[in-house]
Amino acid sequence: MMPRLRQAWDPARLLWLALAGILALLVILPLAQLLLISLEMPGHAGSYTLANYVRAFSRERYLIGFKNSFILGASVATFCLLLAVPMAWAVARTNMPGKQLVRIMVLLTFITPPFLGATSWVLLASPNAGWLNRFIVWIAGTDSGPFNIYSFPGLVFVIGIYSIPYSFVFATAALELVSSEMEEAANILGAGRFITTFRVTLPLITPAMLGAWIITFLEAISIIGSSVIVALPARINLVPLQLWQFFGYPLQVEVAAAYSLPLLLLTVAMFWLQRRLLNRKGYVALTGKGGARQPMDLGRGRWIALAFCLFVVTLAVVLPYLVLGQAAFSTAWARGFGGDNLTLENFRQLLIRQSHLKQSIINTFTYSAAAATIAGILALATGYLIERQLVPLRGLLSTLCLAPFVIPGLVLAIGFYAAYAPPPLLLGGTATILILAFTTRFLPIAFTNATAAIRGLNPEMEDAVRILGGGRFTVLGRVVAPILKRNIAAVWLLVFIASSREVSSALFLYGPATRTMSVMFFDLTEGAQFEQLAALGLIMAVTTIAFVGIGQAIAGRDFMLRRN
Repeated sequence: MMPRLRQAWDPARLLWLALAGILALLVILPLAQLLLISLEMPGHAGSYTLANYVRAFSRERYLIGFKNSFILGASVATFCLLLAVPMAWAVARTNMPGKQLVRIMVLLTFITPPFLGATSWVLLASPNAGWLNRFIVWIAGTDSGPFNIYSFPGLVFVIGIYSIPYSFVFATAALELVSSEMEEAANILGAGRFITTFRVTLPLITPAMLGAWIITFLEAISIIGSSVIVALPARINLVPLQLWQFFGYPLQVEVAAAYSLPLLLLTVAMFWLQRRLLNRKGYVALTGKGGARQPMDLGRGRWIALAFCLFVVTLAVVLPYLVLGQAAFSTAWARGFGGDNLTLENFRQLLIRQSHLKQSIINTFTYSAAAATIAGILALATGYLIERQLVPLRGLLSTLCLAPFVIPGLVLAIGFYAAYAPPPLLLGGTATILILAFTTRFLPIAFTNATAAIRGLNPEMEDAVRILGGGRFTVLGRVVAPILKRNIAAVWLLVFIASSREVSSALFLYGPATRTMSVMFFDLTEGAQFEQLAALGLIMAVTTIAFVGIGQAIAGRDFMLRRN
């Protein structure tokens, strides 16, 4: 009897139960409540109906939102592949100079919040006052410039240019694993370098390109920041904007839940289709990590490749930050450069006179730090149990940790509202619900990185501690955590940075006292205060870059673009 009792109280099993319970509350409960409330009759708890689905999909305007979002997602995903794959090929497979510079610029693109990039491109390419249009009018002497960011192509561009890092990382990681021996064989048989690339190299990374396409598609159809800044003034109805309106007055949570569920079903269907397609056709690397990888000599073409890469990152980073800097230090951004237009008043207004901003900065750092800490602890403990095979049903824990990866941020936010805002918890608009939402949203990032770190850790030291009488918690706290402190710090910073710029959860879940900087940014957007918007954007960018610098010092230069 005693051995059974001791087994029941085994620390690993108790930890498994605790983690399973926490993950169920963070992942399963919001999704279950989302489904339940989508069937609930408004104002009649316990009464169920399909009327919410009828309301969500019976109006043409709502259906147009889905149609526009699907076209947008497909256009953005294709646009990203067309730009990112040539960049990744040039960096990973050729002798192009300036590779490190291109990687750094892609990293800066990645850490630039999409809503900040969208604001920059409003300043650059708005029809009348945009800097690029004004420059072309001045040069060509025409009445108007050719660019209009408030259009569907403008929306595709402004979302796509900041989604390029996803495709770049996927493609680069895949290309760096492909041996050049097959390319050399094709060259021996008479194929030129570009035919070899298109007929040999790129087909081998089809799984990576398909994965990147799906991730970018899903990100594009659920992104709300750029949609509010560009699509809303352009009167382009999209799913995120429609969901945002459902959370206006009058509040229609039940209809929002019904309207959002197809996004979740679409996500699951796309990943299922990806697996099905890849299973039907095999993709095998004939040589492993030991295969030779000789960079392809492009000759003079290497400078053309570098020019292309720099052109893309200039659109994503250089021009946007130049115009942000000009607007942030200007009395009126449209007046251009000049000593009489320079001012620090925008920063003074934000940092001294607007009490809401001070509180939003405190809220952002506090909530992000709490989410990073909780996600890091959950990821480390769960990853350890799974990698050391200490408990049964390890696949269940892994699935729960990775599930938020395939749940659109908007859907997750509405699920959290449905689960935790109503009685008896009444957490709507509180710091608690924001921290839990941030934790859940970015738990997959923490889990994949923590699991990869634990997988590379030799268990012999852990076994030695166990032989000397140490328990599992002692091993985890006194051996695993200290050895992996650099990896844990990197995980913490990754979640912290992602949480500090999170928009979807914040816009749907914040309250009067729990605004974050991203919410404050949208408050200023409504007043079209572009000078203060630019100043706030620079504050956010400088803060993020500072934390990225800390992360690079701790965990290496590529810790934010590393793919495990």
